[in-house]
Amino acid sequence: MWHTPHPGCNDVPGCGPPQSAAVTAIPGIVFSGGVDGHMRAYSAQEGRIVWDVDTKGEHRTVNGVAARGGSINGPGPVVVGGMLYVSSGYGLWGGAPGNVLLAYSVDGR
Repeated sequence: MWHTPHPGCNDVPGCGPPQSAAVTAIPGIVFSGGVDGHMRAYSAQEGRIVWDVDTKGEHRTVNGVAARGGSINGPGPVVVGGMLYVSSGYGLWGGAPGNVLLAYSVDGR
């Protein structure tokens, strides 16, 4: 139906364009995570990127344990109860390791 090229890495070391994680679709949106650590939401109609978040780096956690995001690979994000859950950190085959489960909501809570 559509094809959207990777937006590029801006010379970030270790960044690559593969999006090998499973995708998740909800009405109107397709979520796709990349080896570059970005989770992107694409318009299901035209493929335009409508949301992009970089999951790499340190994250504050609810239990105070140090957490770091990295590459996204393997399972896709999960959408349930108005929340988007993303596992970030995949160190195999040259990916960036990490250990974080991120939760996003429309209203930012």
